[in-house]
Amino acid sequence: MSWARQTNIKTPAELKIMREAGHINASVLAAVKERLQPGVTTADLNAAAEEVLKSYGCTSPFKGYGHPPYPASVTISINDELVHGIPHPKRKLKEGDIVSVDSGTIYEGFVADSALTAGVGEISPQAKKLLEVTEGALHEGISKMRKGNRTGDVSAAIQNYVESRGFYVTKEYTGHGVGRKMHEGPQVPNYGHAGSGILLRPGMTIALEPMVLVGTPETRVLPDQWTVVSADGSLTAHFEHSVAVTEGEPLILTVL
Repeated sequence: MSWARQTNIKTPAELKIMREAGHINASVLAAVKERLQPGVTTADLNAAAEEVLKSYGCTSPFKGYGHPPYPASVTISINDELVHGIPHPKRKLKEGDIVSVDSGTIYEGFVADSALTAGVGEISPQAKKLLEVTEGALHEGISKMRKGNRTGDVSAAIQNYVESRGFYVTKEYTGHGVGRKMHEGPQVPNYGHAGSGILLRPGMTIALEPMVLVGTPETRVLPDQWTVVSADGSLTAHFEHSVAVTEGEPLILTVL
């Protein structure tokens, strides 16, 4: 099935709901980020996320997703773990770790999806640069989310921003449309050619998510069948926002 056929244009009323879902999702990430301290377990972080979701009467689209079913409401990925890390009660954060948190929220039938990477205490200069570049790449991609551009313009902007600063983008995991489902069309890789891909139209909503690696673009999946790590054990980072194309400026849906 073509990703293009799965692309759903949202009405202004639907975008309003998605904006509220995004606000809740941003609140989840903020609550988790506040708890990034040495000694805190990744299960503690998941519990903090679930507490916020429960307070809004919401659930996560992550829990129970896929095969095997994902067991938590957020993914917690540390250092060389790029995405999809599973929270565990015995996994404790340490000073100097960098932690990627990916969260999803279902609100009134619509999904918000966003992620961030942050440090635990003092982190290395290399880690600081990695976080700055990955977040910068996200905003570079968002700047291309305009009516009349194409998905390739977004992809190329992310890739060029990252690679010109000495890092790598994964070519195995991508951004994606988001709305009534967590994964809709179009698919938006973190690499590509400007002028290619699907035409961006007002009402399209896409979760852009640069996933950046220090050493190589290669990854592997751990035996838990979920956690994706850098193949060479080098640091990784992940930032994500759900963004709507409008008649004017891109609308970031997943902010407070």
